[in-house]
Amino acid sequence: MAESFRNTMSLAQHVERLGYKRFWLAEHHNMAGIASAATSVLIGHVAGGTKTLRVGSGGIMLPNHAALIIAEHFGTLEALYPGRIDLGLGRAPGSDQIAARAIGRDPSAGDRFPEQVQELLRFLGPVAPGQRLQAVPGGGSNVPVWLLGSSTFSAHLAAVLGLPFAFASQFAPAMMMDALELYRSKFEPSVHLTKPYAMIGLPVLAAETDAEAQHLATSAYQRVLKLRRGQPIYIPPPVGSMDGLWNEAERQMVAEHFGAAIIGGPETVERKLRAFIERTGADEVMLHSEFYRHEDRLRSYEIVADSFLK
Repeated sequence: MAESFRNTMSLAQHVERLGYKRFWLAEHHNMAGIASAATSVLIGHVAGGTKTLRVGSGGIMLPNHAALIIAEHFGTLEALYPGRIDLGLGRAPGSDQIAARAIGRDPSAGDRFPEQVQELLRFLGPVAPGQRLQAVPGGGSNVPVWLLGSSTFSAHLAAVLGLPFAFASQFAPAMMMDALELYRSKFEPSVHLTKPYAMIGLPVLAAETDAEAQHLATSAYQRVLKLRRGQPIYIPPPVGSMDGLWNEAERQMVAEHFGAAIIGGPETVERKLRAFIERTGADEVMLHSEFYRHEDRLRSYEIVADSFLK
């Protein structure tokens, strides 16, 4: 775990130097291979080790928590690192059913997500005279709130509430275009945004050549395969071939998971990423890059920065 946290800080500082804007961490529980369970703690750690990077959650699974507690956590982070904290919200458990029960999550908690989001927005907004229940700190902080989704549910909610929307094409690309179209067509201006703002999470695996990138991508393929098999998802080293490691149904499942992924050398990545942005109209893209070796991950972000941030 300590190595994971060191690599997280190393990556955050690296992408900050390259000119990237945001660095988000996701809430997951009972998942061997993902160390961001204490999400707000890790956000504070990364924000403390960087200077300009916006650090946030991608996301906090709000039905796992009381809205007041999240307002207090992120109000505290905003007070410590003014203007650098984002609060992305999801409604999934971020865990399996065993962990969800241990957390104390009600099976129907996701149904109350819209009400919880509005409650949280009130806690983070201006404090009214005589308001008896306040987030301290948090009230009046106006931490930017994003809604995250992999379907049309949160896209519609973000539109109705006038909030920015982030779509998770890094693991659920099938509904991407439908969700974006719904969000934009139903968007209602608010105190938060005057027009829709859509970010897309995107797997990007860049290396020196197309062949090397395809080879390194086998680590990410194996990790998704392990996830679907219910195995620990520590990322394994790349292999020469996936033949014999999966059956045809599993191969197709992994292909669907990476349906939006951009994998290749510098020219391929630049061409495909520009085409992706044009096709989706994304206002912002958040890269998700899985590699076995930390140095390959660092290099991937450098390759993208060479084309888009200079």
